Amino acid sequence: MRPLLGLLAFLPCFAACSDEPPGGAPPPAPDAGTDAGPVSFRSALYPEDWTPSFTDAEGHFLHDFSYAGYHLAEAPPGAPAAAPTFDVVTHGADPTGQMDATLAVQAAIDAAAAQGGGIVTFPEGLYRIDDKLVVAASGVVLRGAGSTKSRLHFTRSAGMSYDAHLAFVGKAEPNLELPLAVDATSRADVVEVESAGDLAPGDDVLLGWTLTPAFIEEHGMTGTWTAFNDTWQPFFRRTVVAVDKTSSPHRITLDVPLRYPAKLRDGASLQRVTGLLRECGVESLGISNAVSWAEAWAASQVHAIDLRRVVDCWIKDVASFPSPAAPAEGPGSGAHLASGGILLEEATRVTVEHVSLGLAQNRGGGGNGYLFEIRRSNEILVADSEGDGGRHNFIQNWGFGTTGCVFLRIQSKNGESLTDMNDASGFTGLSEFHHSLAMANLIDASTFDDGFSIVNRNDESTGAGHTGTENVLWNNRGKGALRSLQFGTGYVIGTEGLYVTTESPLPMALGTLPVDWVEGLDEGDTLDPPSLYEDQRSRRRAR
Repeated sequence: MRPLLGLLAFLPCFAACSDEPPGGAPPPAPDAGTDAGPVSFRSALYPEDWTPSFTDAEGHFLHDFSYAGYHLAEAPPGAPAAAPTFDVVTHGADPTGQMDATLAVQAAIDAAAAQGGGIVTFPEGLYRIDDKLVVAASGVVLRGAGSTKSRLHFTRSAGMSYDAHLAFVGKAEPNLELPLAVDATSRADVVEVESAGDLAPGDDVLLGWTLTPAFIEEHGMTGTWTAFNDTWQPFFRRTVVAVDKTSSPHRITLDVPLRYPAKLRDGASLQRVTGLLRECGVESLGISNAVSWAEAWAASQVHAIDLRRVVDCWIKDVASFPSPAAPAEGPGSGAHLASGGILLEEATRVTVEHVSLGLAQNRGGGGNGYLFEIRRSNEILVADSEGDGGRHNFIQNWGFGTTGCVFLRIQSKNGESLTDMNDASGFTGLSEFHHSLAMANLIDASTFDDGFSIVNRNDESTGAGHTGTENVLWNNRGKGALRSLQFGTGYVIGTEGLYVTTESPLPMALGTLPVDWVEGLDEGDTLDPPSLYEDQRSRRRAR
């Protein structure tokens, strides 16, 4: 049965529900005995001759999401074939899981870093890691023999709140700030400054602005958005492609178009940054960090892997597994993770693919049980991955500036929110945009048996308010709920089985008019193309 559109489901049908289609009688039926098959449909916003500049007469458009992923999706992620290797067993790691391997693994990581990068290899086995591992250099890749063959068992619980067992940590040191000379428009890849100084192609830059009272009022968030008020926030993480100093103002071409207007009113500017980590990866490894039930609930926001301030990195062929330290029975038995899985923070052009994470213990409030978490990051591709049994399996969280990210063929199931460690019932936890104004992201060809949500969360989570704008939900399916109540306009195009809500009398709808664009409810199986991201990527490569 077709999902309902919030309050629209209860309105009278009148002429809109006539058996006769608009424009007259139905077309003649095919000849008897002929199987006409399903008829495909295209979105009105994605015609055969679509280009990134396409806009309909009412101003609706779809962003070009094809840039998401490692190196703008122009090359598969992976270390160079000639990269040197550093075997952790050779460095003294015990592959039986009986002895702590932290020092040996860290020594192999440091040896790879000293050589300017390399592959830290984990032969088949179980590696007990009793302390934290840190990668602070570019070009370091951790590679196992397969996610079921080489497994990392992280055991530490004490002192792990707001931390990760395996952290790739770069820097973002600003050394040049260039105020914009002219407002920058959405979908533009050129910005103008009075003087570009010594800015050069290849430089990493942040483009952002101050969260002024005018910006906040423009979004109806006065009194709600308070955590970042009057601070300059980076919205777009880009690389400079060209600098033209022959014009006045100087013109700077960026690798990826902007996805929202950047206004002089708000002090919009470019900042050049250095120190980001590049070409790092985790691949073909199993991970677990579940502990006792009480220990899991005594810590908050513990992640297994954190990629922070990185660009052009990847995680692939990684899966969680039942932790040897999890309880044998009762609450938390068989758990894989204590709380969080993968965190991408202030990251750019990262691919996460063929990753399966599940069965978190701490699924309580305060940021726990987030299996795939993105914070203030751009052009992230999460593809062909599964989240099972977290609080919010796939989530954008905390702050502004998550934009251009793509979730492709993900599967989310058994999301469950718990009140505390004694809560045996809980309620369904949806994958969602959790914090402020995630711009122009794509949820594509994915399955949600729990659900996905983009709404106004108002004062929740330190005033998250409007959690999204101009995001596209394309060809999604499942047994769960899909809620799209976005600031400005969001897009729901093609569904199968999902209960869709785009209107509500509840506070989650405040300030979200007009109602989001909807096409093809329960017609996702005939939507052409099946994947918006993959089709846009093919078109861009052909340009």
